[in-house]
Amino acid sequence: MKAVSFLKSLPITDADSLLDVEIERPSPGPRDLLVEIRAISVNPVDAKIRGGGGPRTPQDTNKILGWDAAGVVVSAGKEVAHFVAGDEVFYAGAVNRNGSYAEFQAVDERIVGRKPRTIGFAEAAALPLTSITAWELMFDRIKIPLGKFANAGSLLIIGGAGGVGSIAIQLARRLTGLTVIATASRPETQAWCRQFGAHHVIDHRQPLAKQVKAILPGGVNFVLGLTKTEDHFDEIIESFAPGGALGLIENVARPVDINKLKPKNISFHWEFMFGRSLFQTADMDQQGWLLNEVSGMVDAGLIRSTLRENLGPINAANLKRAHALIESGASVGKLVLEGFIS
Repeated sequence: MKAVSFLKSLPITDADSLLDVEIERPSPGPRDLLVEIRAISVNPVDAKIRGGGGPRTPQDTNKILGWDAAGVVVSAGKEVAHFVAGDEVFYAGAVNRNGSYAEFQAVDERIVGRKPRTIGFAEAAALPLTSITAWELMFDRIKIPLGKFANAGSLLIIGGAGGVGSIAIQLARRLTGLTVIATASRPETQAWCRQFGAHHVIDHRQPLAKQVKAILPGGVNFVLGLTKTEDHFDEIIESFAPGGALGLIENVARPVDINKLKPKNISFHWEFMFGRSLFQTADMDQQGWLLNEVSGMVDAGLIRSTLRENLGPINAANLKRAHALIESGASVGKLVLEGFIS
């Protein structure tokens, strides 16, 4: 089968950073689906893993990246209970298995959802990783209450125009009564946040606390630190109301002093969406359930895909373009590739 591999960590401008290869089609395990990939999207984790290390063992001659996919089930392992050949699915995969830069992928059924019926494969591929990350961060980690309650509080999303931010805005608006403030620094990214439902958009290139308190004098209750939290840490603390919760998804680039959270009783939470599959947790199937919930919301017209640009077929050249855009820090929404050229 066709695939795109990397053998060692190189700058994305290097001709060998990503390579078109032919490899053997994977065989599904007992709980696996074998999926024919129709579309994928590219996430920061793809570029980070490519930049941080090559194949893990001498036998791992082709490392296949990619943690977002939509496709069609070709076959299922003997213990699979919820899918059959022909089902259209979407998922984010597992970080310790080969990914979706390939014509076929084996993936555990417990982390797979049914693709929304009302959108195409490209639009669906933009959703899984960011939806899982945003949902788990908001509702499992920092415990935002589900429901349209009066006086529900407020949410500040640092980096509202990125993939996770784009879906977090929508989930917060549809599933909670929170006042949603997103940050974005350019006119196009500010407009992007507003179109997905942010009540207010502020500029993270300017001090945050003054802007937040002009909207909410008492401060915000919840903060999603989706990008460069270390640059905004003191301003985030100043922006909080007492008793708030801060959630992060990426490693901080330099140490922050978490003792500063103590005076306001601010709790601190990490979200790593691959944790459930990596450790085979008892609730691993919650990711499949979650994706089915997202699929239903899409089909009901409650939320929509965050696809921004379709870069064309899945091959090394187009994936290099996608990685370069991700690494630029200027991408908006999600980048998608669709189909293989025979």
